[in-house]
Parts: sequence; structure tokens; C-alpha cells
Amino acid sequence: MNDKTVVIFGGGGALGGAIAGAFRTAGADVHAVGHARADVLDQRAVAAVAGELGEIDVALNAAAFPYRPGPFADLTVDEILFPLETIVRANVTVAKAVAPHMRPGGTLLTLSTAGARFARPGNLGFGTACAAVEQLTQRLAAELGPSGVRVVCLRPHAIPGTPLTTKVFGASAERLTENTLLGRLPTLQQVADTAVFVASDRAAAITGAVIDVTCGSAIRAHRFDQAVIGVLD
Repeated sequence: MNDKTVVIFGGGGALGGAIAGAFRTAGADVHAVGHARADVLDQRAVAAVAGELGEIDVALNAAAFPYRPGPFADLTVDEILFPLETIVRANVTVAKAVAPHMRPGGTLLTLSTAGARFARPGNLGFGTACAAVEQLTQRLAAELGPSGVRVVCLRPHAIPGTPLTTKVFGASAERLTENTLLGRLPTLQQVADTAVFVASDRAAAITGAVIDVTCGSAIRAHRFDQAVIGVLD
């Protein structure tokens, strides 16, 4: 990644920070943009950052939004739709801002979670948002492909020690390991290293794809549902 310019919105978070560190280790010129500098829901602010950087090789929206998980009957319509509206808007806003500055051969990365694949109680809004990001990735790939820009989504599972995993699963997160083929959950470093590979020239044939970084949980979705319901109970 030498001489590559990388911008990560939400770079102050656990996952965004880990990915920023991995790109720096690989030799990239990394710009980790926190909420204080640019709100990813503010198109002018995001576009201003992109404009300051000039040409961009890799861009990622890693911004996270707090949301209230819970049973469908206990949530308001606004609470259900909040993660869907904010996450999709944030990804579209970032894509719209960086696209004019992306070099041919560049990569726009998006982030989903295993929740995109698993329909289970208590996660309607966020799970739908993750599924929407995966579909958005494919369609952005079609839009940006003629410019030589690839679009790839990373889909990690619950990552131990991160605020999102702690909030949703608490101390019971480790129980999810039994629902992966590898018997463990992905680490921040493993997801970050995957991001660097996907954005590198070695992955130049990959676009419009979702890279599953769940340690094999997606294959065992039926067991995941039962385990998560037990955790939430």
C-alpha cells in the first residue's frame, strides 16, 4: 500500500482504528476522520474532507451509531428505522463524497455484520440495515465500475471487546463461538488485515462482493439464531 491515500470515516472507533492501523503498517498514507471533524451524515462536511485529500485510493465508512435493540412490540417505528436510515445514509453520503476523487484502481470499502444473514428477534432495524449495506455494495460497484473503482463489503461477526459487541451481547458474547466453524470469533486485527488485502492489487478482480469474516458463522445460521435468542433471554 505504499504511496496509497486511505481515508477512514469513523476512524476513531475500535474497528475503524484497527483498520487504520493495518493500512499504516502496510505503508499507506492514512487519514482517520472522527465525528468531531466530519459527521458522516453531513454531505458537505464529508465532501470537504474528500476535497482536501485530492486523489483517494481507498475509502471506508466505519462510523457506528448507537441503537436500541429489543423486541418488535417494544420498539417505536422511529427506533426500528433509526439504524436503517442512518447507516444507509452514511454509506451513501461517503460514497457520493469520495467517488469524484477516487483514482482508477481504487477501492471503496463498506462494513456489514453477520446480522445481515440472520433473522432473529430483537434486531430488526440493525439487521435490515446490514443487509441493505450489502445490497448497496453491489449496486455501487455497478455505478463506479466504469471509473475503475472497486466496491467491496466486509462482513465480520461479533468482535470480542468492541463496544457494539459488548452492548448487544455483553459477557455472553463468547457463547457465539460454538456457532462458528472455527470455534472462535474474528479479532479486530484479522478483520483489519482482510481490509488491507481486499484493497490491495492482489484482490484487483474482486468487486461487488461481500467478504465473510465471521469464522464460518454464516454457514451455521440456523444454530446462531438459537444461541442469540438464548443470550437475549
